[in-house]
Amino acid sequence: MIEKMQKVSIVVLNREREEALKSLRKLGLVHLVPVEGSSETLAVYKEYLNNAVVTESILGEVKLPKSGKKKSAPNISNADIIQLCREIVSEADRKKQILEEISADVAEIDRLAKWGDVNPADFEYLKEKGIGLKLYEVPANKYQEIADTIETVKVNDDKKIIRFLLVSDKNERPENLIPEAFEVPLPRCSTVELQEEIVACKVELEKIQKKREEKAVFLPAIKSFKKTLEYDIQFENINAGMGRETLKDEEAKANDLAWIQGYVPDLNLEEFKAFAKSHDWAVAWQEPENPEEVPTKLKNNKIVSLIYPLTDFLGTVPGYAEYDISGWFLLFFTIFFGMIFGDGGYGLLVTAAFVILSIVNTIKGKKNPALFPLAILLGIATAIWGMVTCTWFGLDMKYIPDWLKALSIPQISNASKGMTWLPFWVEEGAGIEGLTTDKFLMIWCFSLALVQLSVAHIKAMIRNRKSLKALGDFGSMIQLWGMLYVVLMMVVDGTIFNLGVVIGGIPVGLVCVGLVAVGFVLSFVFANYEGNIGESVMASVKNIISVLLGVVNVFSDIVSYIRLWAVGLAGAAISQTVNEMAGPMLGHFILFIAAIVLLVFGHGLNMILNLLSVIVHGVRLNTLEFSTHLGMSWSGFKYEPFSEKAE
Repeated sequence: MIEKMQKVSIVVLNREREEALKSLRKLGLVHLVPVEGSSETLAVYKEYLNNAVVTESILGEVKLPKSGKKKSAPNISNADIIQLCREIVSEADRKKQILEEISADVAEIDRLAKWGDVNPADFEYLKEKGIGLKLYEVPANKYQEIADTIETVKVNDDKKIIRFLLVSDKNERPENLIPEAFEVPLPRCSTVELQEEIVACKVELEKIQKKREEKAVFLPAIKSFKKTLEYDIQFENINAGMGRETLKDEEAKANDLAWIQGYVPDLNLEEFKAFAKSHDWAVAWQEPENPEEVPTKLKNNKIVSLIYPLTDFLGTVPGYAEYDISGWFLLFFTIFFGMIFGDGGYGLLVTAAFVILSIVNTIKGKKNPALFPLAILLGIATAIWGMVTCTWFGLDMKYIPDWLKALSIPQISNASKGMTWLPFWVEEGAGIEGLTTDKFLMIWCFSLALVQLSVAHIKAMIRNRKSLKALGDFGSMIQLWGMLYVVLMMVVDGTIFNLGVVIGGIPVGLVCVGLVAVGFVLSFVFANYEGNIGESVMASVKNIISVLLGVVNVFSDIVSYIRLWAVGLAGAAISQTVNEMAGPMLGHFILFIAAIVLLVFGHGLNMILNLLSVIVHGVRLNTLEFSTHLGMSWSGFKYEPFSEKAE
């Protein structure tokens, strides 16, 4: 559930605001409204932090030589860290400049490579003696076209280009020189000096790198200092950004006030009020007016809380006025994970790995990460799905024991490939093939879609139960139910699921089409209801294109769940291919090790690909399809109270 919040305002004496903030931080209950402070201290802290971040990035890339014993990081004061970071940043700027110089010098040398050693000083010397020389290049087939009145000295050619010296005591280009000839600018210094500069620059780069290697031992201290800075910046930003009176009267200044606002969970309001009273603060509280500005704090039992590592990783937080779907997210994500991984062997490996890690941490007295219980749950779900579908490391059915096959469900089991089943409403001998295991898996996927999306509309109906808008939600839901049959008819099997199907005297196909029609009408009339049916209808009319496309979206949303079957099928194909590649090698003693390596690498890679597929597809069905039908935009931000630095 999403905890109810109270918006609080805190007023203190301006001269006591720093002590008040320290006390408020110790309390650790108030999520402060963001403020932007400005002070010299804050500017200095930010400069230090920027240097520390750059330094951490630079030193983090340094590869230290391996040694037998790990040396403990030397002690270093904060002042020394600040100076060290400045030096590293300055050296980084110098390194960038050096690389640019090397690049420019190399480009110059390459440009003049065909000319040999070129020294501008020589040209200046000859010019002083009355001999003006300029470097020129011209296409080989055009050299003969240069007028005889122009004095040239051929230097060399490479069949395509001829290089020559133009002898002239004038600075201007000769008027009768052919346009194909172009002047080659002299370098700023001799090519020999350019090469010497490159060597000197590389030596300087080596010195910078050596310094970095020497200073890399301070990386842990820099990281710790950076965290402290972030903590101090947060405090100073709030301190400088608090609202304050600016009284001019010197006597009144002693009673200047400062204030700040924030949010406190309703359950902790009395504790906050008692704390404020004990510190002589003036406080006020009220119900939040704008839900978009209120942080979200989730409170669930230990089982539902298993999903938090995933939602924290994704950064998905429901808005304060939205739904907490943590329980439903966990339930359906667990099912999706099992189906996408789809292999009982993989599931047992994941479960065993995290159970062992949990036991080891417990023995060592370490706290297990929140991810471990979730990973164990997902591993168990994968093992169960692998069991019911008889999928074990992609093995061929002939290698799987009969007792494992017996645990599977025939209609969706790999052990039943090639078999078909007729629904009870189809008579034998009707000339209809029947449903294969793949089609049953499609039906399972679409049934999951119906259940999950129906949950979304039921929750919406409950929220709008006091308004006619609930009828619009009901219409969307029955439209969903009817559309399921359309999907089965168009995607699974049009001969078995057809409009003429009658079960128990009920024309199922026609009823489902009727549900789509009735649902569309109810949604059209009541989806935008805000107290006036006429206005609701007009709102739908104004957005008629979107409303009509909504019917298509219902179809596509249901079909979207087929990805669970398709992605799982792809993973199974990869595991089978790996087995087929390694199988023949297992029979040869020499190739046995190579086969084991191939199996470990192949199945390991497949598990990684499956994990990526879960993040892309399993998460999407919860955060997009399900959330869209629920009307959720995940617009919230997490409740993060102003509190003491975590150790």
